[in-house]
Amino acid sequence: MAANENVYYVPAQSRLPLLASIALFLTVFGAAHWLNGSAKGPWIFLTGALLFAAVLWSWFATVIHENMAGLNNQQLKRSYVWAMGWFIFSEVMFFAAFFGALFYVRTFALPWLSGAGDTSSTNEFLWPGFTEQWPLMTTPDMVRHGEQAVMTGPAENMSFPGFKAMLGWLPLWNTLVLVTSSLTVHIAHGALKNNNRKSFNLWLGITVLLGISFVALQAWEYHHAYTAMGLTLNSGIYGATFFMLTGFHGAHVTIGTLMLLIMWLRSVLKNHFKPHDSFGFEAASWYWHFVDVVWVVLFFVVYIFG
Repeated sequence: MAANENVYYVPAQSRLPLLASIALFLTVFGAAHWLNGSAKGPWIFLTGALLFAAVLWSWFATVIHENMAGLNNQQLKRSYVWAMGWFIFSEVMFFAAFFGALFYVRTFALPWLSGAGDTSSTNEFLWPGFTEQWPLMTTPDMVRHGEQAVMTGPAENMSFPGFKAMLGWLPLWNTLVLVTSSLTVHIAHGALKNNNRKSFNLWLGITVLLGISFVALQAWEYHHAYTAMGLTLNSGIYGATFFMLTGFHGAHVTIGTLMLLIMWLRSVLKNHFKPHDSFGFEAASWYWHFVDVVWVVLFFVVYIFG
């Protein structure tokens, strides 16, 4: 029997939030050591990621069981909607910090280094003879005291190559794939609202395949950047901002793809989701639209105007 509207369901005490915190700490700790060259870093990262995945599996299974048992009333479901909204807002702020860093570098730091305004002395002290340009293909370490330092600039950049070479430009195909996936998940949502299970499963499955295709294309792009273009995380501020923005976005696409895959499996194997009760899928679709919008902004800021 469904829970009374005026009775707020309070779940039993659980260790899952504590375990999730420990798992996230291990994941971030391992990632930091991995980036700094520690041999133990990848193993710590993998341990934390697997633990976090197990916690989420158990946690979400509990929530799903509670909802299927009719324990989640409308008041509780509204709290889920607000929670997802605030989570997406926090992600907006997360990416705003990195876009803000890129904006600061291109709008303020580069002109100051080139001697613009009242910073001519700063220019002569930090980087004599520097000329403002973006993407920055030379790093300060390369010209400091006339020495070749550890950091080297890339041989090429990822900017728009011109209309003649556009069809071989991977970021364009990535954009087409991700924008198309936003359309297919919207069609899937409409099919669910119309109680068309077959169409819902079809279009949601296509969305998952498009998400996997995006991740594969980005991995190909990274491999090309590292092996053929000399564009790496150590390629100065251009390499750092490029990989931080595209890398974190790729991680979010991977997470979103996994979320949609789980929703697809729930629908195909368990016949979950009804036209009037489908928050799990809707939350995943909101997240997917969010990462699509971030990519469109990223595409223009980093690739087209970069």
